[in-house]
Amino acid sequence: MTEQQQAMQELRRREFAMIDAGMYLDGHPEDETALQYFRAMCKKHQQAEETYQKHFGPLYLSSAGTGKRWDWIDEPWPWEGV
Repeated sequence: MTEQQQAMQELRRREFAMIDAGMYLDGHPEDETALQYFRAMCKKHQQAEETYQKHFGPLYLSSAGTGKRWDWIDEPWPWEGV
């Protein structure tokens, strides 16, 4: 597995945990422990996004063009088998 694939896998893991916790909270909105876990997963997901984008380019159009050039067109695209 390449470094880029590992970074994408980590991002997907964090996103799954964040979404799963959010779905749990939909049915248990008063669970403070779950809310803390959700917030921690959101933070870790954000960190994984930042790490991926720093090393491999933008994941979202809103993250493109932050450097000296328009990097959205660089390949491979995040969803192309990475």
